[in-house]
Amino acid sequence: MIELLFVTCIAAATPQSESCRERSLVFTDVTPMMCLLGAQPQLAKWVQEHPGQQVKSWKCKAVSFAERDA
Repeated sequence: MIELLFVTCIAAATPQSESCRERSLVFTDVTPMMCLLGAQPQLAKWVQEHPGQQVKSWKCKAVSFAERDA
């Protein structure tokens, strides 16, 4: 499984505010390269569904269940 990790912030927030949050989408049927190539359209769709939010950063990585359970 591959996870698309991304950080979103409220669009009108100041840079010093605590308005950012880490989010993720998990895909079971893609390779890391497919995630990298398909991330921008997925993130654009997410932003359209969440008005007032901006994506500040993103990355694709293999899902680590050890990290999730900690």
